[in-house]
Amino acid sequence: MTTTDSDTQKDLADAINHLRNGSPDKTRRICQNFLATSPSSGAHIQLLAHAFIKLGNLHEAKQQIEFALKLTPDFAGLHEDLGSIQALSSDYEGASDSFRKAIQLDPRLTSAHKKLAQSLSASGKTDEVDEAFENYLDRDKDAALVAAGAEHWRSNRIEEAEAVLKKALKRNADNVDAMHFLALVYHGENKKLNDAEALLRKATDIAPDFSQALSSLGRVLIDCGKWLDAIAIYKKIIKLKPNDYKAWAGLGRAFSLSGQVESALGAYKKSLSIKDESPNVHMAYAHSLKTVGNQKAALRAYRKSIEYRPGLGESYWSMANLKIFNFKSSEVKAMETQLDSEDLTDSARTHFLFSLGKAYEDRKEYDLAWHYYNLGNETQRSQVTYDPVANQVQLDSIKDVFSAEFLNHHEEVGCEKPDPIFVVGLPRSGSTLIEQILASHSLVEGTSELPNLGDIALSTGKYRQDGLTYPKTLSTLTPRDFKAYGQEYLQQVDRHRASGTPFFIDKMPNNFAHIGWIKMILPNAKIINTRRHPLDSCLGAYKQLFAKGQNFTYDKFELAQFYCDYVDIMQHWHSVLPGEILDVHYEDTVTDLESQVRRILQFCGLEFEEQCTRYWETKRAVKTASSEQVRQPVYTSALGLWKNYAGYIEDWQQQLENVVKDLPQSIRDISG
Repeated sequence: MTTTDSDTQKDLADAINHLRNGSPDKTRRICQNFLATSPSSGAHIQLLAHAFIKLGNLHEAKQQIEFALKLTPDFAGLHEDLGSIQALSSDYEGASDSFRKAIQLDPRLTSAHKKLAQSLSASGKTDEVDEAFENYLDRDKDAALVAAGAEHWRSNRIEEAEAVLKKALKRNADNVDAMHFLALVYHGENKKLNDAEALLRKATDIAPDFSQALSSLGRVLIDCGKWLDAIAIYKKIIKLKPNDYKAWAGLGRAFSLSGQVESALGAYKKSLSIKDESPNVHMAYAHSLKTVGNQKAALRAYRKSIEYRPGLGESYWSMANLKIFNFKSSEVKAMETQLDSEDLTDSARTHFLFSLGKAYEDRKEYDLAWHYYNLGNETQRSQVTYDPVANQVQLDSIKDVFSAEFLNHHEEVGCEKPDPIFVVGLPRSGSTLIEQILASHSLVEGTSELPNLGDIALSTGKYRQDGLTYPKTLSTLTPRDFKAYGQEYLQQVDRHRASGTPFFIDKMPNNFAHIGWIKMILPNAKIINTRRHPLDSCLGAYKQLFAKGQNFTYDKFELAQFYCDYVDIMQHWHSVLPGEILDVHYEDTVTDLESQVRRILQFCGLEFEEQCTRYWETKRAVKTASSEQVRQPVYTSALGLWKNYAGYIEDWQQQLENVVKDLPQSIRDISG
């Protein structure tokens, strides 16, 4: 059968489309079938080699290109392809020779100039790299603009980088490299994440196998909270590059954030099987092991990360954050040695200081423990922002808007679904214990600390021409709006619900400021406020280095003032929403567990289940600092811990005197 030119062109078009659409095996079959009758078709041989590259068969790809070169030894593109295969096989010397040959045959091949420079760099021939890159840039003005923008970005000249990269895109709207670097600029500024996502999506639509842009898109999606989208992107990268350990680690992170902890463990394990010398991946793997309650394996992984990077303070703090863990003497000494290092970052120093505070507290050396905790807080406070005046102004504004009259006027206007149980309060107040008790009930699912409620409240001020912000925006909303916001909340958090139970827990502690908003948009939701003796509560927060947020905890005065502000607004909510909030004191829970369990379940409209009194037997992922504590039977050893530091917290005792006086006598007797 004679092969016509139209047959050849059709075959080539089909093979190219399959390759572009991520189906290299289909390209392979088309080319092999065609070459069976027309073995000298150089275009099909070259495409077949490209298909083998995508399939990871570099040996077969190289054989195809070498055969094609015997037919057309002066075809510059084939020499470039051979160089690419050699570079992928880490034969950078051979790759450099092949790229030089391609350039000799066709100096206009800008991509060969670029690849030559990259191969020279990889082979350590730094003296030849600059000249090769200059030759590349001289032949490609678009590339020169991107290179200039990238250099501005790397040197933190953000405005210049943005201007040059925009110029490159104006010159060539499909310049995927310019899109990628401009997205990196936006992502680094953390101000234009939506623009960064849009640029990266466009770049990867134009160049579906642009793995660097795909990796950047995965990171942006994670930072945007689009974890399921990030999972899809990382899976795409892994399909292109099955042995990309960074992509497997990124997939693990996306799985973890989306609550798919078992899948996260698998992804991290795969990443480490490809490259074990990855301290951050060992640490992330340990975080997931801790979340599912495998403490022994978590400790091994944390220690492995430290073995590879002794200055990784976050792993030390993660071990300390297990709470029921004690450091070895050698580990305490190692941390103290690290504090003397001149190369230590402020973040690492903070982690070591808090870890040493925990280590000496376990030894009951409370003076040294306070020394390190206090230094850790001072160091962390200098790295974060918090405005106590702005916080008070916001809370006052919330109280002004959510008056009894306003709430009565808007009674029963929201979404009537009773699904959520909100557990609110200050950090380290026993909220994880209450969550674990409730999550042990057959009709309730524990999810996580969900940011959605507050984010939706703040979103009511977006795109307004009058400049109003939450909560003043609420005066312009209709009953239909409140219902829609309730439905939006339930829709947003639905991805965190996996068990199909009728009720779920949202344990974002700072939602105590939004109780009025909760009752407006979800009038049938239940709200439990967890409380603890003020001095124990403040001390627990001061000893805790939070992964993010809670910036009020790193200054003693600001922390005590925040506690007073919290008590004040909770009194307001009890006044304007009588009977709608259940206060649960940590001290009552640990000294009379069954009575409190019955009280909590009755408030939530749930039948009593014995399993809730054996909450520590419930197997579920717990991400908070109390994850290991709630896997233990009830204990009372944490009551009155503030007395160990009494000499250092006299100012708290004065600031919180009236709050302590207003506590039930039983609580004062237990912890006071």
